[in-house]
Amino acid sequence: MIRQDLKYSVGDGAAFGLMVGMGETYLPAFVLAIGLGELVSGMIGSLPLFLGGILQLISPWAIRKIGSHKNWVVACSLVQALMFVPLIFAACRGTLGTFEVVLIASLYWGTSLATGPAWNTWIGTLVPVRVRSKYFASRTRISQACVFIGFIAAGLSLQYASQQNRLLTAFAILFSVAGICRLISSYMLARQREPFPIPAGMVRRPITQTCRDLTEGPGGRLLMFLVATQAAVQMSGPYFTPFMLNNLKFSYLQFVSLIAVAFLARIFALPVWGRLAHRVGAMRLLWIGALGIAPVSLGWTFSQNYYWLMTIQLYSGAVWAAYELAFFLLLFESIPEQQRTGLLTVYNLINVTAWVCGALVGGLLLYSMNTSFNAYLILFALSGLGRFLALLLLTRIPHLVVASSEIGMRTVAVRPNGANLDAPVLPSMPDQTDEESVRNEVALTA
Repeated sequence: MIRQDLKYSVGDGAAFGLMVGMGETYLPAFVLAIGLGELVSGMIGSLPLFLGGILQLISPWAIRKIGSHKNWVVACSLVQALMFVPLIFAACRGTLGTFEVVLIASLYWGTSLATGPAWNTWIGTLVPVRVRSKYFASRTRISQACVFIGFIAAGLSLQYASQQNRLLTAFAILFSVAGICRLISSYMLARQREPFPIPAGMVRRPITQTCRDLTEGPGGRLLMFLVATQAAVQMSGPYFTPFMLNNLKFSYLQFVSLIAVAFLARIFALPVWGRLAHRVGAMRLLWIGALGIAPVSLGWTFSQNYYWLMTIQLYSGAVWAAYELAFFLLLFESIPEQQRTGLLTVYNLINVTAWVCGALVGGLLLYSMNTSFNAYLILFALSGLGRFLALLLLTRIPHLVVASSEIGMRTVAVRPNGANLDAPVLPSMPDQTDEESVRNEVALTA
C-alpha cells in the first residue's frame, strides 16, 4: 500500500510540474499578447501572489472544519485547475480585463499556496522516515524534469504559433493542457491514502505565536535579510519578461532558452551545493549564495547580447540554488518538526509580501520613466545595489550550525531571472531540535 501511495505521489509531482511549465509561467507573456501592457505583465507575476498569500491563511480553519488534510489539498487542486478555464476563454476571445486577470491569478495562487503546508503534513504521514531522503530527492528531480519539459514544449509551440500568426490559439491550447495536467494531479492526490487525517500530536499554534517564534533570536534576523533581499530582487524580477519580449524583441525561442538555461543550472547545481553544505555548513553556503545573486541583475545592464545573457542566466541559476538551499536549512533548523507546517504558512505570507513590495517599487519607477529602455537598465542596476546593501543584514546573523544536505523542493513557479518560487518539502528535512519526535514518527509510520 505504501509503495502504491508513493507512486501516485510521484505521478502528482510530475503532472503538477507539467502544469507549472505550461501554465502560470507563461501568464505574463499572455498578458502582453492580449495587449494589457508591460506594467500589467510585470505585476501579474507578483501582485496576485500577495492576495494568494492572504487567502492561504484560511487553510488551518478549513482543515479543521473538513477534518482532513487530504480533502483540503484535493479541493484546492481542483479549484486551481478550474482557474485555467477563464484564461482559455480569454485566449479564444482575444481580450481580458486587468481586474479579471488579477482575480484569476489571485485565486490560482491562493489555492496553490494553501495546499503547501497541508500537503507537507499529509505526505509526512505517508512516507516512512527511512526512505524520505532518497524518495524526495527522486520525486523532486522527476517533477523538475516535467517542469522543464512542459516549459520547453510550450515555448516551442508559441514560437511556431507566432510565426503562423496564431499566438492566442496556442495560448488557449497550452492553458487547456495545463488545466488537464492539474486535474490529473488531483486524481493522483485523491488516490493516495490518508492514515491520519489530523495527525496525533500535531501542534496548532496561533499565527501570532508562530510569528513570535520566527522573529525572536537568529530567525528574526534571517527573515529581515530575506525580506530585504527578496524586495531588492523583485524590484526587477517581474519585468524581465516584458523587457525581453517588448524591448529586446527576442523571439519566444530566445526567451524560452534563456529561462531554460537558468532552470537547468538550478537543477544540476542543487545536489552539488547539498554536498558542499554538508562539508562547510549552511551558513557559509548562504554567504556564497547571497554574494552570488547580488550582481546578477547588474549583468543585464552591461550588455544585452543574447550569448552574454545566456552566460548570466547560467550563473544565476547556479547561485540561486545555493541561496535557496541554505536559507531553507537555516530557517527551519530552530523549529521542531511538528511545528514546521504552521511556519511554512507564515513564511509564504512574509515571502510574497516582500516579493510584491519590491515589484510595486519597481513598477512605480518604470511608470515614472515611461517604461523606456533606459528605465529598465536603471531598474536592474538599483536591484543589484539593493542586494548588495541587504548583505549588511547578513553580517548581523550569528553563525548557525545545522545538519546540512540536499532537500526536496517543489517548484511552484518559474521566473525569467532565475529567482523561481520554490517551496521546501518539509518531511525531507531532518528534525534538528527534537530527536524524540523523530522516534515517535518512525513508530507511527512503521
